[in-house]
Amino acid sequence: MKLYYAPETCSLSPHIVLRELGLSFELVRVDNRKKTTEDGRDFMDINPKGYVAALELDDGTILTEGPAILLYLADLHPRAELAPRMGSGERYRLLEWLAFLNSEIHAGLAPLFDVSLPAAAGERFRAKIHKRFDYLEGVLARQDYLMGERFGVADAYLYTLLGWCRFFEIELAHWLALNGYRERIGARPAVREAHDAEESRSFG
Repeated sequence: MKLYYAPETCSLSPHIVLRELGLSFELVRVDNRKKTTEDGRDFMDINPKGYVAALELDDGTILTEGPAILLYLADLHPRAELAPRMGSGERYRLLEWLAFLNSEIHAGLAPLFDVSLPAAAGERFRAKIHKRFDYLEGVLARQDYLMGERFGVADAYLYTLLGWCRFFEIELAHWLALNGYRERIGARPAVREAHDAEESRSFG
């Protein structure tokens, strides 16, 4: 498999899961602005949507969209229990979390990357994110991870999104449980390995 990624993006979450599962894969860095890969290919030929993450399977199939990639990877090794079994009630709870993270946290933070965003609009986005973080704070004050007491794919996703807060003057220290959650996940060996691997790679 090949994971097409860019630093500081949501592609970190499948990267973490690949390492949590101990799967064999190749990292291919993408220049998000130029839409080229580190080996000189046009990334639009790989993913016409133009953004990471993209996972190339061994048969050449390209899978895109973070939640779909996360579930695909988890189902390769169900005994690792990074996702509940298909058809179970807990599986739908996981889908609920992935939908919330995608639509409310990911989509809520993404506009703040736009440097042309008016200040008033930015404040509205921050206020909405603060409310979502208040909700997450309540959940994580009661349990260690989103699905209970086990780390799973939804946690890899939320951890990645929380890492963006430092770009937007959102202080996670305001939410004690949420901040502790991020620090706890950040200490996992697979997470440290993913960060180290991405930081050590560059074009050229």
